Amino acid sequence: MSSTPSPSFRNNLVKEIPNLRAFAASLSGSMQTADDLVQDTLLKAWSHAEKFTEGTNLRAWLFTILRNTYYSMYRRRGREVQDTDGLYSSKVAVQGNQESAIDLADFRVALAKLPEEQREVLIMVGATGLSYEEAAEICNVAVGTIKSRVNRARNRLAELLDIKGPSDLGPDRASFAVVQASNP
Repeated sequence: MSSTPSPSFRNNLVKEIPNLRAFAASLSGSMQTADDLVQDTLLKAWSHAEKFTEGTNLRAWLFTILRNTYYSMYRRRGREVQDTDGLYSSKVAVQGNQESAIDLADFRVALAKLPEEQREVLIMVGATGLSYEEAAEICNVAVGTIKSRVNRARNRLAELLDIKGPSDLGPDRASFAVVQASNP
């Protein structure tokens, strides 16, 4: 690289770190791996800052770098044991006793059962707040494809979690059911 990136590039890069961490954690399932991914992404972005066009979408550019870094790392780890159903990690982790912890665990298992392309766009759009257009740019597909993947992912999650309506949502289903029963 011939010159140091501009102060505005640096400031905008720093502003995106929380979004990058959230996306990396969603992809990898590990905060330690997520932090490594973010660090690698920032280093790559910094060293290739001259390739970024001012006025374009920095977040989409960074998410693309992060996503490609993750998939490169994932391919290298091909010989590692996959734990998509959480069987191995459940033997190591201490389970919480609150219902929300159980709901979150159920959600993670269901999310892991989604096809990778659906899970990825659901995380981009639902968890990190990217627009359909930004997600389409990152994945290099049409906006309609992103919308379709998100819709299929949401429907499949609802099916896996046995969610049939609003009464199946919320942190305290028992209280909700009692309120519903007392208000015919």
